[in-house]
Amino acid sequence: MEQIDEVAGIRIPRTRTARETMAFAHETMPPVLINHVMRTYLFGAIQLRQTGTAFDEEVAFLGCLLHDLGLLERFWSPADRFEVDGADAARDFLAGQGVPAEIVDVVWDAIALHTSAGIALRKRPEIAIVALGSGLDFAGIGLEHLPDGALGEILSAYPRLGFKKDALDTMIALCAGKPAGVMMHYFAEVGRRHIAGFALPTVDDVLMAAPFGE
Repeated sequence: MEQIDEVAGIRIPRTRTARETMAFAHETMPPVLINHVMRTYLFGAIQLRQTGTAFDEEVAFLGCLLHDLGLLERFWSPADRFEVDGADAARDFLAGQGVPAEIVDVVWDAIALHTSAGIALRKRPEIAIVALGSGLDFAGIGLEHLPDGALGEILSAYPRLGFKKDALDTMIALCAGKPAGVMMHYFAEVGRRHIAGFALPTVDDVLMAAPFGE
């Protein structure tokens, strides 16, 4: 793998744990996902820097790098959300590398909460960064605040490689492969739109089916 040390003024952590985690990511993820998680770190780090927020670069990097493990079928549980599957897989890997439990706990929270930005952004920056960076890369949230030239430099280093199609295909596969894991999750809307006969109940279905008269 090509080593890139800095992009758009953001250093790529090169501690032993960061290098081992990067190697694990490259062994585990397809290139389109590798580039997404790297962009997540860069976009998130830029946003934290713009607000003058100090953060532990290694811990933040670990959360960003591993935040989508739960999208990979090898890490699927029978019924948990993909965020929890990914957090558990990251915990198992990092604990196996001897990473201290208090750091593993921060990474777990960063991954488990990364699609719940309203919660994650109230947490410590090493947790918030994953929601910030992935939100920008997935939906463009905050794109207008990037410094001049940063977007081009980041996309040159880590191209999108058809990210939109890959992300949509992945969400459809997750809905089809483990529908219990998208119950009450926004991915369920993808299943309803793209999978014939996809019949997970909606929130109001669950409410009205509760065993109470009113």
